[in-house]
Amino acid sequence: MSVYILDENIIGFPDPTLADDDGLLAIGGNLSVRRLLLAYSNGIFPWYEEGEPLMWWCPKERFIIKPSEVHVSHSMKKFIKKHQISRVLNRDFSDTMHRCRTKREHVQGTWITDDIEKAYKRLFDKGFALSFDTYIDGELAGGLYGVRIGKCFFGESMYTDIENGSKLALIELSHILDKNGYLMIDCQFPTDHLKSMGGISISYSEYMAILREGIRM
Repeated sequence: MSVYILDENIIGFPDPTLADDDGLLAIGGNLSVRRLLLAYSNGIFPWYEEGEPLMWWCPKERFIIKPSEVHVSHSMKKFIKKHQISRVLNRDFSDTMHRCRTKREHVQGTWITDDIEKAYKRLFDKGFALSFDTYIDGELAGGLYGVRIGKCFFGESMYTDIENGSKLALIELSHILDKNGYLMIDCQFPTDHLKSMGGISISYSEYMAILREGIRM
């Protein structure tokens, strides 16, 4: 298909089901709060690297973790018992996001550009994003950040400063989300790491059914 070019002055997207097989839906537009909320409410998200045009994606197969079904391995349970674990919601959103950026950009590149950092901080300031960090034996160990709409959480990136730091962040946040009635954590793309923690692949139609229910709650 031809790639859709978005008008920066019109907040809208083409039908998400028209995305390419690789998930690319559209190029252009901007990272305003309104556009980002519209995107996430339809399973669309921005993903591009510095120097590339702003690209919007909507994969036809989705990868999620249901907070109530996050898998904690036997070795992780032993690790948790052995160490003092603490957690902090919204310790410092900008710092957590920047840590996610710096852990990746010198190794494999990153989609967390300056503009992305500013845009998601605006989402955070409006109450539509959160960060979550964990400490192991009193030391900052790892964390993650993402978008929240209704009872759905859209994970964006994680960082680890101490072994198991990001795993603990995802496990601990999943427990909190479950207690608060959240229906899913959107992981965007599958990885072996996330599969081992309970991630499952579903169709876009199944994904949207969960998302619509979560938005209504």
